[in-house]
Amino acid sequence: MLSRVAERLYWMARYLERAENNARMIMAFNSLALDMPRETQLSWKGLVAVTGMGALFDQHHQKADERNCVKFLMADGYNPSSIASCIKAARENVRTTRDQIPTDAWEVINELYRYILEHIDQGVGKRARYEFLNEIVGRCQMLNGLLAGCMSHDAGYDFIRVGRNLERADMATRQIEVGALQFLDGWDGTETYGGLLWTSVLRYQSAFQMYRHNVRRKVSGPLVIRFLLQNEPFPRSVLHSLGEVANALGRLPRNEIPLRTALQAVRHTREGDVDALIRKEDVILFLENLQLEIGELHEDIAETWFPVYEIA
Repeated sequence: MLSRVAERLYWMARYLERAENNARMIMAFNSLALDMPRETQLSWKGLVAVTGMGALFDQHHQKADERNCVKFLMADGYNPSSIASCIKAARENVRTTRDQIPTDAWEVINELYRYILEHIDQGVGKRARYEFLNEIVGRCQMLNGLLAGCMSHDAGYDFIRVGRNLERADMATRQIEVGALQFLDGWDGTETYGGLLWTSVLRYQSAFQMYRHNVRRKVSGPLVIRFLLQNEPFPRSVLHSLGEVANALGRLPRNEIPLRTALQAVRHTREGDVDALIRKEDVILFLENLQLEIGELHEDIAETWFPVYEIA
């Protein structure tokens, strides 16, 4: 497979996963804001921090209110991680690799792109926000289903698996980190509303029902962190996602360096003593080290298969 084709399939998957994750996250936080008492102040800026675009946001906005943060995460073209930018980039990567994927998949992403162009302004507003975001999630899932069910599971599909799951693992660590920063301690209301707050972190990953099914205990920060990091059967956990990356890399040629890095990240995630992470600072340090490994894995993948690349 040509390296430029592999790279485009990889980034298509990352952009689609990023768009879907952002949509899930905004929906969950929006529901949390409605459930919390009016006097409780929730920071929408925390969602911007999850995407790693806080500095870019500050360059364009003086006030981190709901409207500015939602517009930045959903619609702003200068933000490469906004939902609109991600779908546009994913569509462009699909357009240049149309012979590699099912025709139906191209039609779905084209329709998704047109849907965003036509409805993004209404979607940013409160009244139509949930319906718009739910449509984004549904269409991204439809596209992933088409690729899984109708595309040959060859090297091209393996690069899609790598991109999707690496993005999923990275986003999960960022969401857990922001949850730890905001909810473990240090602001009024954590003890009273801790269950609601950590439930929202689970909902970022559509994990609430599976948490209840597997953990069978009251929602709490340490249990949520352990579940989202180490519950291997749950397909959106960090451990499962990194395991999928390693599995896909194992099927590709010249995989020695990236596969070694992936297996190391899997081992560190599985063997991490989450119960010993009592202080918020310990949780943050563990997650930041894991994010560094994920970043190193991306670089190893790019250097092995993509001769010239840019980090999105």
